[in-house]
Amino acid sequence: MSNFPYEMMFEKHDMLERLDISIQWGHYEITVLRFHLTSFPPGRVIDFHNHSEFEFHFIPRGKGIVILGDLQYPLSEGMLYLTGPGVMHRQEADTEESMEELCLHVDIKEKIREDVDPWEVAEAETCVQKLKQLPLVPAQDYHSAMKCFLEAYEACEGKLTGYYTSIKHLVISILIKAVRAYDSGGIRTEAPVRDMLTYRYQYAIQYMEANYSGTVTLENVAEKLNISARQLQRVFKQVDADRSFSRSLEDIRLQAVCRKLEESSYPIEQIAKSEGFTNATYLHIVFRKRLGMTPATYRNTKQTN
Repeated sequence: MSNFPYEMMFEKHDMLERLDISIQWGHYEITVLRFHLTSFPPGRVIDFHNHSEFEFHFIPRGKGIVILGDLQYPLSEGMLYLTGPGVMHRQEADTEESMEELCLHVDIKEKIREDVDPWEVAEAETCVQKLKQLPLVPAQDYHSAMKCFLEAYEACEGKLTGYYTSIKHLVISILIKAVRAYDSGGIRTEAPVRDMLTYRYQYAIQYMEANYSGTVTLENVAEKLNISARQLQRVFKQVDADRSFSRSLEDIRLQAVCRKLEESSYPIEQIAKSEGFTNATYLHIVFRKRLGMTPATYRNTKQTN
C-alpha cells in the first residue's frame, strides 16, 4: 500500500480543473486555470517555457532540478517555487527517481469592487504585490500549502457540504502560504483590532437580552467575558455613567414587559415572572418609578390606542 497521501489525486487527475473557479478577493479576480498533481518519470525533461499566469509548483515527493532564468536549483520533497508571468523555466526529474509536482495556475486580474471589507482589500493587495516580487529561488513549504491541494481534492471528490466555497478559500490559502514561505517582512498590513471596551459592552448587552428572563448577574455575565465583575462594572460606567449594569438589565426587562402588556392579555403576575421580575408587586414598584404609571394603566392605554 502506498504511503503517499496524494496518491488519490491521480485517480481523477482533472477533477479540480473541471470546476469553473473564479474568486473575488479584495480588488482582484483570481481565475483557476490548472489545479492538479502530475508526475515526472525518471529523467523526464520539460524544456524551457513560460506562462502568462502565475504557476505555483510544490514537490510532495521525489527530486529533480529546475532552471529559473539563468540559474539551476535542486528540488526535493517539501519544496516549492513560483513562476510568474513571462518567467522562463525548465524542469527535470532525477535520472533515477521520479518527481511528483502539485501545480496551481492562476490568472490574477485587478477588478475594483464597491463595499469590500477594507482589510480584505489591504491583505489581498499585500499578497499580490509580494507574489510579483518573490525571488526566483525554490523555498521550503514551511506553512504546509501542499495540504490545501489534498483538502480541496477530498472536498470535491466527496461533494462535501460547501465544497466549492471551501476550495476557493483553499486557493487563497495556497497563495498566502506560498508568500509566507519567502516572507521576511517588507510590505505588511495589520489586521483590524477590536475596541475592547465597546466589544465587552455590546457582548454583555447581547447576553443580557438573550437571557433576561432567567437569572442574570454581574458575576455570570463577567464570567462569559472572562473578566472580573469589577472590570465589567467599569465597562458600563465608562460607556454610560448613568446606565449601570443593573439599570441596563432593568431596562431590558421593562421593555420585554411593555411588549407583553401591549400584545397579550396574560395576567400581570405571570408577565412579571416570565420577564425576570420576582413578582407583580416588585414589577409594580419599578414600573411606577420608571414610567410614572402602573402596568395595568399602561396596558389599558396602549391597547385602547
